[in-house]
Formats: sequence, C-alpha cells, structure tokens
Amino acid sequence: MAAGFCEDSELSTIISKLWEMDDNKCFPGKDYEIDLQGFVNSTREVKEDRARNNLFAWVDEEKVFSRRTYKAFRALLDNYEMELGKAEVVTMEERRENYEFLTAIMETKVMKETHKYLVSKRAAPENVEKFKEMLHDIWFKMFRRQATRGEDSCSFEHVFVGEGRGTEMIGLHNWIQFYLQEKAGNINYHGYFRRETVRDDEIIRLLAVQFTWKGIKAKPMCSVFIGSSPEFEVAAYTVCLLLDRDGKTDVKLGEYEVELTVHSFGRQRKLGTAYIAAARMENYVKTKKW
Repeated sequence: MAAGFCEDSELSTIISKLWEMDDNKCFPGKDYEIDLQGFVNSTREVKEDRARNNLFAWVDEEKVFSRRTYKAFRALLDNYEMELGKAEVVTMEERRENYEFLTAIMETKVMKETHKYLVSKRAAPENVEKFKEMLHDIWFKMFRRQATRGEDSCSFEHVFVGEGRGTEMIGLHNWIQFYLQEKAGNINYHGYFRRETVRDDEIIRLLAVQFTWKGIKAKPMCSVFIGSSPEFEVAAYTVCLLLDRDGKTDVKLGEYEVELTVHSFGRQRKLGTAYIAAARMENYVKTKKW
C-alpha cells in the first residue's frame, strides 16, 4: 500500500464491486492502443512538447462504438459549447439524447447495482424512473458556472466534455473524449507524468497527462482513466456525490490504489469536478518519482 494511503473501506467495497462487474470496459491491444512517449515535469504550465505522436495510436471505433452505452455517450459530446460564459441552449433533440444515454446505462449491471446500493443507503429513490430523473438533474441540468447571464455548464459537460476558461482547459477527464478530440486535431498531447498507481500495473489505466486544446488552451496536468466504460464513471462519481464524499478519497479499485476526487458545486447536487487519479499524485510529482 502506498505511503499515506488512507483507504475509505466502505467506498472501496462498492467501487471495486462495480469495477469488477463491468463487462463493458475496454482493453489495450483489443480495443485501443496508447503511445506514451516522453515525460513532462511541469504541473503549472505547458512547456516542451515531449510527444511527437498522439496519445492514442488507435481505437477500434467500429467495435467500441457498436456498444450501446458508448454510442449513446458519443452522441452527447457535441451538444455543448466548450467555452465558459456562453449560455447553453438545450434542444429537444439533445434532451432526447440525454435520456437515451440514461436509459442505456440503467440497463447495465453496473448501474443496476449502483441503484440498488444507493437505495440501501437511503440516498436514492427505489423507483427506477425517479432515479433516472435524479441522474438527469445531477448530470444534465444546466447551472451557472461563469456566465454573466444564462446557464453555461452542467456536470456532464465539465467532467466528460471539457470547458475552456480564458487560456485554460478545465475538466475533460474522459478517455473517449480525449481520443475523439485528438482525432479531430483539437488536442495536442505533450506527454505524461506518471503511468501507474503504485507499481507497474500490467494494464495501464491511470495516466496524468499534459496537452493543449486547439493550440490556445492548456491543460498542464490532467488525470485520465483509460478504458473505463461510461456507465462505470457515471456510477462511481454519482455514488461519491450522493454519499457526500466531497473532496479527495483514497479508494482501492480492484488492483489499483486510486484517489477519487469529487467536488460538488455550491449547494446543489451537481458536480464542480470529478475524476480518478493515482493515489497521492501530487506527492509523486513533487518528489519527481515519475
């Protein structure tokens, strides 16, 4: 166990269970392949580009996006204006896509178990349709993050799509969106800080990376959990939010020791941010153990 790792055993039990029962996760060599390339060492600013190529060497799109939850997830990614301060307009078509995604994930073992668990903790309604409405409010209901007028953000947009603020890119912790933005030529991957949690993992899942978006917005450090299914990430962050695990929590996720970060937004049941990072990532960076 990593030094300073203070495990939340209750959260570890349910998150690990969800991870193990998720048969929709992707695997390197079968569904995708990554090309790590060079190390970077500044968490404050983007300096040298240490990666000539994209992070993702390839993704088997035909295979990955033929899966119902991945297909529904991808349909949501172009529904948002990635610049903060610009009010969002949610169309009927986009609202339909939101519910198609929720319906798809609620039919998975991961989300059924999540619902069952949250009901047992008296943190969610037992009725499935009411739970879907709760999920819609958490993930898709718009709120004002920075706009002078109108509502410019939602939990889904920040966590999965990413948002621009001045010369910075905030949010965007999802590997599928990262890949698609790379493919579109919007993300320039600069390299990585650390590629594992505590030891050299057999399958690289957790990466701390650096990139620029459209050459004008920088993300000096970004945690990405590679290969996770959309339903698993929604489940993990929803559980943390509804169990009031606000902040950083050390969790064992199968063989991985991770730091699960969830920050609620204001007094609302919304996510200011949410991501999975290597346990005590900040300590690794400070001591340069990458």
